[in-house]
Amino acid sequence: MIIDVHGHLSAPAELYAWKSGLLSHRGAHGRGAPRISDEQLRAAHTEPHPSFGNVSHMDHIDGAGVDVQLISPRPYQMMHSEQGKLVQWFTEETNDLIHRSTELFPGRFLGVAGLPQSPELEPAQWVGELRRTVTELGFVGAMLNPDPFEGTATPPALGDRYWYPLYEALCELDVPALIHAAGCRPPAREPYSLHFIQEETVAIWSLLNSSVLQDFPELKIVVSHGGGAIPYQVGRFLPSGVRSGATPYLEKLRKLYFDTCLYTQDAIELLIRTVGVDRCLFGTEKPGTGSQINPDNGRWFDDIHLLVNDIDWLTDADRTALFEGNARSLFPIGAGATARTA
Repeated sequence: MIIDVHGHLSAPAELYAWKSGLLSHRGAHGRGAPRISDEQLRAAHTEPHPSFGNVSHMDHIDGAGVDVQLISPRPYQMMHSEQGKLVQWFTEETNDLIHRSTELFPGRFLGVAGLPQSPELEPAQWVGELRRTVTELGFVGAMLNPDPFEGTATPPALGDRYWYPLYEALCELDVPALIHAAGCRPPAREPYSLHFIQEETVAIWSLLNSSVLQDFPELKIVVSHGGGAIPYQVGRFLPSGVRSGATPYLEKLRKLYFDTCLYTQDAIELLIRTVGVDRCLFGTEKPGTGSQINPDNGRWFDDIHLLVNDIDWLTDADRTALFEGNARSLFPIGAGATARTA
């Protein structure tokens, strides 16, 4: 069985048309709501889309053998740096569409909540949406953006007490946070895709150089995109731990989890060798950035299951843990998540 912990909602254009209206009138005309039928929402997942290589969301995950996919909002659409009420409204509507998607495709999708992370709102105010999605909608985790300012200001590091109300709620609800940056407002030095990796890198550094994981020993953190740059630059951090006599850096790093949303076999192998197979969860972001055919081999770049299968030193037990077991041990997935029969 394959559980993909890193997927995003494929929403109808009507959601983003409604969002455009919010941004144009800045809430002066009220909230309203996107009018999206079940048929439109189903079509967003089952009809081919040019952004996904003219293949549908469902065909992508079916072709990759994914039995269950955890879906969250499309990060670059989250507009966290906008007005607090707009962010709150858009986040709630997006989470509701994720929930409806789990009902339209029972057993295929599980929800991972977006949070209304406007800098105008304190983290304690984000917690209400976390509680709603977990306790009322059955979501199994939340997406955490380490830069709600989207590049317009320097955010508090994840080791700062600013974030503690959110950490407390995550522990209380016993759901993981998936660290995944969101947009990056122009003018900026980098596109949002690179911003993801940079923020995820800084997120690990700030967590491991703080007391967060001691203060919240039950906190479960998954870092997207293989942990940004840290697992590949870990040698930069090993000497300081030896000099100070502190906990070895690799031991600290293994308090976190990492997804396999990397598009080369070499990168996935290095991640597993660095942090251990027991700290890695299968993730593809499929369909998304990697949904393009690789001309060298005719595969989709985001056919990560094939890259994992090509690693000849993994045992059958390793692959079972990577594809399914580690996700089940971390997320409250439940017995209802089973392999597809068709």
